[in-house]
Amino acid sequence: MKDPLIRFTLLAIMASLLTGCTVGPRYRQPAVPVPTVYHGPKDNPQDQAQAQAASFANLPWWQIFQDSVLQDLIRRALKQNYDLLTATEKITQARAQLMVTRSNQYPQLNLNGTAVDERTYQGFPFTTRFGTYAADATFQLDLFGQLRRATESARAQLLATEYARRTEILTLVSDVASDYFALLSLDLQLQITLDTIKTQEDAVKLTNDRLDHGVATKLDVLQAKQVLDTANAQVPELQRQIGLEEDALSILLGDYPHGVTRGLPLVKQQLPPEVPAGLPSSLLARRPDISQAEQNLISANAQIGVAKAAFFPQISLTGSGGGAVGRSTVFSSVISSNIGTWSGGANLTQVIFDGGKLRGDLRSAKSQERQSLIAYKQSIQGAFKDVSDALIAYQKYYEVRVAQQNTVQDLSDSVSTSLKRYRGGIATYLEVLDNQRSLFSAQLTLAQDRGNEFQSLVQLYKALGGGWRQ
Repeated sequence: MKDPLIRFTLLAIMASLLTGCTVGPRYRQPAVPVPTVYHGPKDNPQDQAQAQAASFANLPWWQIFQDSVLQDLIRRALKQNYDLLTATEKITQARAQLMVTRSNQYPQLNLNGTAVDERTYQGFPFTTRFGTYAADATFQLDLFGQLRRATESARAQLLATEYARRTEILTLVSDVASDYFALLSLDLQLQITLDTIKTQEDAVKLTNDRLDHGVATKLDVLQAKQVLDTANAQVPELQRQIGLEEDALSILLGDYPHGVTRGLPLVKQQLPPEVPAGLPSSLLARRPDISQAEQNLISANAQIGVAKAAFFPQISLTGSGGGAVGRSTVFSSVISSNIGTWSGGANLTQVIFDGGKLRGDLRSAKSQERQSLIAYKQSIQGAFKDVSDALIAYQKYYEVRVAQQNTVQDLSDSVSTSLKRYRGGIATYLEVLDNQRSLFSAQLTLAQDRGNEFQSLVQLYKALGGGWRQ
């Protein structure tokens, strides 16, 4: 068989059959014990729901957040958010890096050629035409799995970037929903304040009328203005917070700051009838950040194999072939030539002394693997803390909101009673003022509590790993 490239190809195929040995530890998923139940308040009604295999986090976000305006905002964010676009591009980069790393497992073939047409005249005409061509091939034998381990590491890094993108989606969906409910809460507080201003303006007018008829004092008028002044001062502060919240939402949408459309007001938003957390063991599969941490661990484990393989001989097969053709003309004489050549060989490289570089690389790879294992365990621990915090927050914000509703109702009744007592001349306006001031403050607090309850639902959905499936 005279063709050197065919010989080299057959030799590379035979050599590839020998690349069955792979040094370094095989990856085994760490056995990490997880709690059998989520920690939460003792009177948490979720205790029974936690025994269910299904979790409300398995539902897509558009079934959890049923406000059509909020759904549209989330869709826009998923298309335009810059952090998510960057995470997507990192996947493209990691996929290209895997291609580069995997290419080292295959023969590298290069072709080149030259052509010259030269004419000179040094007392007589002289013409030369010649060309050269050559092909070089190199194939590194992966006898100890260094290249395959490097490819394994790069593939794990690609999967890690894909899970990082899913984590970004989960975070983005929850951030948009959380900011939206915060905005609705501020809207509700502003509406309460404006309603209070209108009510107090009527109260001040009524008190002035009573002053004109001699049944009220100037002090009553001044006291009536106090709640009105407090409410008027609250308006610009709430408008400032609304503007900042709209700016934050706009950035999440990938836009410049602008006003944000609202859907249903907060008091008409619906909470899910139940929010089963599901089995704790399923949390590891739902949380993309845990999967990302595991892929980083797989990559670090493979790098140990790369470092170990560097201790062994590195063998490369090389082959080259080429030739030259030429034609020279002097007067009417023609001289032609055609030359061909080929060669093949093998290179062996073995490190004898490197001052401890290879041992240092191996120790570094093992340390990186241990750090990745710690990060993996920490991500699991953090996930259970997130769920526990969210379960507690959701239950307690519900209890706070219910209690605050009762407070508002009681204060509303107190205001009505004190007004009747004042008009009947058996109470001073100070009693009315105190009740009105307390009612205004309690209504604002209730609006905040409603917003906190919805935001805690969002955080529970996020903590359980919901929201990234599209």
